[in-house]
Formats: sequence, C-alpha cells, structure tokens
Amino acid sequence: MSDDTLQRWLAEEAEVRQRLQTETGLATRSQIEGLTGLQQMQAMLSGQIPAPPISQTLDFTLVSVRDGEAVFQGRPLFRHYNPLGTVHGGWFATLLDSALGCAVHTTMPVGRAYTTLEFKVNLVRALTEKVPAVRAVGRVLHTGRQVSTAEANLVGHDGTLYAHASTTCIVFDAR
Repeated sequence: MSDDTLQRWLAEEAEVRQRLQTETGLATRSQIEGLTGLQQMQAMLSGQIPAPPISQTLDFTLVSVRDGEAVFQGRPLFRHYNPLGTVHGGWFATLLDSALGCAVHTTMPVGRAYTTLEFKVNLVRALTEKVPAVRAVGRVLHTGRQVSTAEANLVGHDGTLYAHASTTCIVFDAR
C-alpha cells in the first residue's frame, strides 16, 4: 500500500460522508422492518437511515459493507490520547468492535438479531495522530443458528497492523 492508497481511502471516506445523514441517531423500527442485516447496513451507508452517534463522537465511519464483511475508517486524533501520549486502547477496541459486529450484522436474515457474547482485542502497535487514517476490516468466520464468530484487523494505509480482534456473538429471534 502507498500514498495512493491513502488518497483513495480519504476520497472514499469523503464520498461516504457526503451521503450520510447530517444528524446521527438510531433507525426506527419502520425504517428497518423487513430488511436483512445487509440491507440495513447498506441503508446506513447510503444515508437512508442515520449512523449511530458513536461514529461522530470517536471520528470514524462505515466505508463499505458486503455479505460477511464491514469496513470502518477512523482518524486517530489528539483528543483520543491516553495519559501515555498515544491513542487510547478503547478507541482501537470501539473501531474493531464496530467492524466485527457490523460484519455479523450483514449475515442476519429478516427477523434475526445478535449481540456480542465475547470480544478480544490484541493491540500490537501504538497509534498517534501522525497516522492519517486506519481501517478496521471485519470478516465473519461462521454464522449459525445460535452463534456467529468474526475477526478484524486494524491497519494503516501502508499495511501496518495496529491491532486485531475476534468476537463470538449469540444469534436469536428479533423482538
């Protein structure tokens, strides 16, 4: 990966942000009723339903989804620093958890839902605001009737791995 990759990433993010609703929030039942998980994620990406408030709070956004995969892009900023002078591990974890959960979400048929049962993060390299953007790429490993598992990597535009994570989610009938 190269500076061309960074420019492409930033252009993709700008394009997505133009489509997103200006206000964050939560989708209403009527907005998502009868949609698969993938259709719900596509509706968010197209701006038909709002992005959740956490994306604005922590400066990250969904940039792509497909069946079994979700990609989020974030910008590590000074306001995300811990007392040690690097980006707080909670920022890594939130970005990775979003990619993991949304990847699982894309596999949900109409009438099914999930929640995280277990989540593990490995931080392998510090992040500072000198890194212009990172992507959390979440991929489903298994989706069954009761359990779904996924893994995600947090990488820079140059291919540097900053963290990786895994999750186990419980799958159930939506209410």
